[in-house]
Amino acid sequence: MTAPHEVRLTVNGTPRRAETEPRTLLSDFLRHDLGLTGTHVGCEHGVCGACTILLDGEPVRSCLVFAVQADGHEITTVEGLAPGVDDLHVLQEAFWEAHGLQCGFCTPGFLLTLVPFLERHPDPTEHEIRVAISGNLCRCTGYQNIVDAVLLAAEMMRSSAVAGPTVQE
Repeated sequence: MTAPHEVRLTVNGTPRRAETEPRTLLSDFLRHDLGLTGTHVGCEHGVCGACTILLDGEPVRSCLVFAVQADGHEITTVEGLAPGVDDLHVLQEAFWEAHGLQCGFCTPGFLLTLVPFLERHPDPTEHEIRVAISGNLCRCTGYQNIVDAVLLAAEMMRSSAVAGPTVQE
């Protein structure tokens, strides 16, 4: 048995620290050591996308990364998307509105794949969305409602950007 290593990282804006074995996958570290069970583990080969998280703002399959490799980095999981307990991220809201999820197992991976995509593509085409989600597998929806949800989220984001912040009196 190897000696545990201390891993220090920022998860959803909060500095975290835990000891783990060098062979522990980031997906397992998040779920078991940090209690963030929104990161789902599907294939454990990086194929399905269910375990996608953001590592320094970029989508990464957490089942392909060792926890010790995330030392010193910033992680965002699905638990970190919503700005508040009663406030969904615009993409979560759009998934709900457009029925972009059914069982929900794949949803965290889709959301964390799509957040940076929408930041880079504020007015995506259906084709661009399908390419962006091509690395995420869903067995329930048939993908059309997911595409519709992304189009809705993009529209909502553009509308709020055009409206801009309001001044409260």
